[in-house]
Amino acid sequence: MKGWLANKRIVVTGGAGFLGSNVVKKLEERGCKKIFVPRSKDYNLVEMEAVKRLYIDARPDIVIHLAAKVGGIGATSSKPGEFFYDNLMMGVQMMEQGRLSRIDKFVAIGTVCAYPKSIPIPFKEENLWDGYPEETNAPYGIAKKMTLVQAQAYRSQYGFNAIYLLPVNLYGPGDNFDPETSHVIPALIRKFLDAVTTGKEAVTAWGTGTPTREFLYVEDAAEGIVLATEKYDKPAPVNLGTGSEISIRSLAELIAKLTGFKGRIIWDISKPDGQPRRLFDNSRAKAEFGFISKTNFEDGLRETISWYKQQRVQGFVV
Repeated sequence: MKGWLANKRIVVTGGAGFLGSNVVKKLEERGCKKIFVPRSKDYNLVEMEAVKRLYIDARPDIVIHLAAKVGGIGATSSKPGEFFYDNLMMGVQMMEQGRLSRIDKFVAIGTVCAYPKSIPIPFKEENLWDGYPEETNAPYGIAKKMTLVQAQAYRSQYGFNAIYLLPVNLYGPGDNFDPETSHVIPALIRKFLDAVTTGKEAVTAWGTGTPTREFLYVEDAAEGIVLATEKYDKPAPVNLGTGSEISIRSLAELIAKLTGFKGRIIWDISKPDGQPRRLFDNSRAKAEFGFISKTNFEDGLRETISWYKQQRVQGFVV
């Protein structure tokens, strides 16, 4: 299987980003040398003409579509239209041009935000259509879920080999630490380290702290995506996660400990909590292509904190 993948021309949209750079690394480890990473300044994938040009320039055999407009609750709540439109158009157009170009395989990446707000724990792939997503993330989650509909429809009508993967919340070195758009782990790491640096005695966190989340180390997620690219060719969606959850309150306390913050955590209950619980059933990924996450959560947090500290020292973040 590795030899088969190594000889293919592979496009990784979003390949210079947080998850994408790890996927490219995993492909290179498998001997892949014909990897094309389109940059947004050259190819605006929201525009069909740019998508067409990408396929002409790269002539891919396989497309791993990771490019997305992403952000935390604050970002998705303030710009729901952008999150819906940009993600929908990128996915729909990339897959349509892949079909027209007769590529061997299209790997679509979904999101945990596609799941309904209130379904039994753990989330199973067959529960995807059992209700409406959590409201603050719904436009983004639904836009990404449309790629699953498209993949299954194209497989049925055209015999197009498209698969759909659902990573749970990711974290790790290289994450987005912008306070306006970051997710919960980098947001808390930044807040606590800023407080330690400035001597602040309290840090404010959003919501009540009661929701739970499951977090997957980015390198593990990349390995799962490449394993599926190698070995999975079925229409059913597949979760990628760890099978364990932690409350946001416990997460904040753990990050405070790891960053050396000894002050108070104030919970701003005027801010939204998001989905009450998130926990994946990961049995399909293990059975279909042998994926099991390997990184201990606290070890992964330490690596993430260490990376961010280094970025601060080197002046890459302010």
